[in-house]
Amino acid sequence: MAVPDFQTLMLPLLKIAGDRREHRIAESIDRIALELGLSEDERRELLSSGKQARFDNRVGWARTYLKKAGLIDYTGVGRFRITDRGVNALADSPPRIDIKSLKRFPEFLEFLNLQQHENKAAERAEEPERTPEEALENNYDYLRRGLAQELLERAKSCSPRFFEKLVLDLLVAMNYGGSPEDAARVGRIGDGGIDGTIKEDKLGLDVVYVQAKRWQGTVGRPIVQGFAGSLEGQRARKGVLITTSSFSPDAREYVEKIEKKIVLIDGEELSQLMIDHGVGVTVVATYVVNRVDHDYFADG
Repeated sequence: MAVPDFQTLMLPLLKIAGDRREHRIAESIDRIALELGLSEDERRELLSSGKQARFDNRVGWARTYLKKAGLIDYTGVGRFRITDRGVNALADSPPRIDIKSLKRFPEFLEFLNLQQHENKAAERAEEPERTPEEALENNYDYLRRGLAQELLERAKSCSPRFFEKLVLDLLVAMNYGGSPEDAARVGRIGDGGIDGTIKEDKLGLDVVYVQAKRWQGTVGRPIVQGFAGSLEGQRARKGVLITTSSFSPDAREYVEKIEKKIVLIDGEELSQLMIDHGVGVTVVATYVVNRVDHDYFADG
């Protein structure tokens, strides 16, 4: 049999989680393959990139869509567990779970609207007005937006200590201060408005003060003013304020008017920076698009 599409794999994956226990995605992939009777050749069939098995990739996407609909939760790296909503969905004994059936959940509709992707990416690529390059760029943007959203969800759910580590790893990846061991001091430094410091360069010619919080709701001007006051107490000139939520227009206007240099990074920018600098993500495929070098053939 051919490797099933990812929508066909949603129901088998949810059924595995129906026992309410925590499950590993790797074990679930093996179990579904066995239930479907896939051959070894079908299991080994690779994506065109040659980096990942097609079946594994499709089960992974099935898990992602179930998570976006709130039918499962991620409980750790490569682990997941069914939610009450997922249990209720199984109680109806559905013959199939797919994108159409998931649209009844508001979170999933929000996910689709955010991605501007009501149809599958492959269907968009077939639109006659798009060149192949435009279709490729469009699909890349879609995958990146989905990744950014998932990264932000993970950042919001991690522990405060881990979030501080995440921020440190990102700043180091952005070439601030060198290695994690000598670049920064994470944790309290005696001021309630500052979580740590990081060297602006490897020589430590200047120091950037950092506050990183998983705030709920919009971060307003009073919090930013408090951070600026903490910098004053340290005789510091530069600071970075990072949140998983967003900043109010008033807060952004305030930092433009003061003498100190304070950079505000909200959740959306944080997730984009993580992708750009390889923090919390791993490369699963790389595509190189070539074109004919007309200069090479100029004298031909």
